[in-house]
Amino acid sequence: MKSKDVHYVCSQCGRSETKWLGRCPDCGSWNTFEEEAVKSVPDGKHAVISTLSKPVSLESVVIDPLFRYETGIGELDRVLGGGVMRGSSILLGGEPGIGKSTLMLQVLEKCSLGRKVLYVSGEESPSQVKLRAQRLGLKLSSIDIFCDTRAEILESLLTSSKPDVVVIDSLQTLSSEELPSPAGSVNQIRFCSTLLVGICKQLGISLFLIGHVTKEGVLAGPKVIEHLVDTVLYFEQVSSGVRLVRAAKNRFGSVDEIGIFSMHEKGLTAVANPSSFFITDRTGTALPPGISYTAVIEGSRTFLVEIQALTTVAKNGYSRIYSERIDTARVTRVAAILERHAGVRLGDQDIYVNVAGGMKLSEVSIELPLALALWSALSGKSLPKGLVSFGELSLAGEVRSVGFPEKREKAAKELGFSRSLLPRALSHSPVSQYPCTTVREALETCTKLG
Repeated sequence: MKSKDVHYVCSQCGRSETKWLGRCPDCGSWNTFEEEAVKSVPDGKHAVISTLSKPVSLESVVIDPLFRYETGIGELDRVLGGGVMRGSSILLGGEPGIGKSTLMLQVLEKCSLGRKVLYVSGEESPSQVKLRAQRLGLKLSSIDIFCDTRAEILESLLTSSKPDVVVIDSLQTLSSEELPSPAGSVNQIRFCSTLLVGICKQLGISLFLIGHVTKEGVLAGPKVIEHLVDTVLYFEQVSSGVRLVRAAKNRFGSVDEIGIFSMHEKGLTAVANPSSFFITDRTGTALPPGISYTAVIEGSRTFLVEIQALTTVAKNGYSRIYSERIDTARVTRVAAILERHAGVRLGDQDIYVNVAGGMKLSEVSIELPLALALWSALSGKSLPKGLVSFGELSLAGEVRSVGFPEKREKAAKELGFSRSLLPRALSHSPVSQYPCTTVREALETCTKLG
């Protein structure tokens, strides 16, 4: 006879304790322990090791040539590392209404060509899902739907029908009769996810789990789920109608790739020319002050982005920095370097920094163009037309080299940029170059060219 125990489980990392704690010893979160009723295993019962499976030599393992297959959506395949692996588990998180279910329905319709697919809906009825699929113009006969999120029922269904691709919408609706806690609790999410990931790995089923994100922008539920799955994808909106898919974890590929989609009435479509998507077309017009261009590397692709800066006299003598797309600490550091080594006084200014298109930038190569944009905004002088810049700034005011200079300048040349301002150590390319050693020299070069 099994007895019930009450444990306290951290909602962030899943740590279990016999008593309530104010602070989790593992993740350091405060007030995250929740009471959960769990079934304890009786004493004397031990797991039996199966004699049917034995260790084999790694050399003798046969790799199926169809072990990885494409979803038919190129931008998603790029983020996944070339396609979906059989038996892999993928967790897709995003804000409500961003298009997670829409993307998954499109994936299932593409994967249904020669494969058996299943959509498990715990949040919408079959008629609601059908209406969405009809609006997207999908082939309804190729997608099977099931609206029961009990783990034991799903395990039986997967074992009997053995689909190739399964989408669970969503992770927070899963529940098991083995646990008395409600659906969405830490124990239910952890137990059901472990069960489904295990059975899908055994049967070679590709599993997509849709998850919600909190207001802080992280996936809801215990962190152990992110360690359990093979790939964690974040679906985020950067501007009206534009979505980015990026990998936070990927056992089968790089985490540097991003997929760019635009939302239309017929669903999500890949952006045709992502290299120039984040820059504003100013053909025939003068470049306003405070605008600079740079090339950033995301995975295997190079993007041209536009950095915008604005400075105004600080109110009440207290300067502030407003920057969402570039880390505020980086903006503060670049402003200090300009003030100390180039004589650009920014201490009495409010600084506003933005990136056109809403893309978040974290590369060190953006520090030189950021400095040029701040100088241009404060002085009111536009930067030279057709100029792209990249370089890291040291605290001594030096312009340091960055990686992949050839790729950056090639992308800039293809989009019509004829001049480049770059670290002196990288001066060798077909674009007209203006190498610089210090940030002061970079500003002087811009003044001469302007």
